[in-house]
Amino acid sequence: MTQRRCEWAGDGAMREYHDREWGEPVHDDRTLFEFLILEGAQAGLSWATILKKRAAYRAAFDAFDVAKVAAYGQGRVEALLADAGIVRNRRKIESAIGNARAFLEVRQEFGAFDAYLWGFVGGKPLRNRIQAMSEIPATTETSDRLSADLKRRGFKFVGSTICYAYMQSVGLVNDHATYCFRYDELA
Repeated sequence: MTQRRCEWAGDGAMREYHDREWGEPVHDDRTLFEFLILEGAQAGLSWATILKKRAAYRAAFDAFDVAKVAAYGQGRVEALLADAGIVRNRRKIESAIGNARAFLEVRQEFGAFDAYLWGFVGGKPLRNRIQAMSEIPATTETSDRLSADLKRRGFKFVGSTICYAYMQSVGLVNDHATYCFRYDELA
């Protein structure tokens, strides 16, 4: 019997991402930083585009070592702008570096970015009961609060829509359709 998946899963990289990562609760700061940068890079683009560039992002951004990225200077910005493997948008690249610096400040305040982030959902994933893609919200009250707080802390490319996608990616919310095999796996 074929496993049922969320409508958007498609095939190839998108299916693998859906089956192995999307909605899986993440508590590793490096991975949380990676998804923060990737979700910001996605603004105005498709997630499939970013997935195709993910390996290049890992190489370009020192495997998302937040301390290394926070130390990047103007020379590194210029090198990243010349890297055809990533989205070559100056604002997105500079925001990734600024976000690394803000990430470190949050980590210092809370002990881990994980502790800060998961505080927005009381430490456990929110579980929606989605029947169709049309029911998935673009934003929620929680993503609004997260976005506002991140912006207050100096983060960029963290609007509420990006924050909600981030929350879905790192498992703060389970938006798998109830018919999808991953819905119950992540319960």
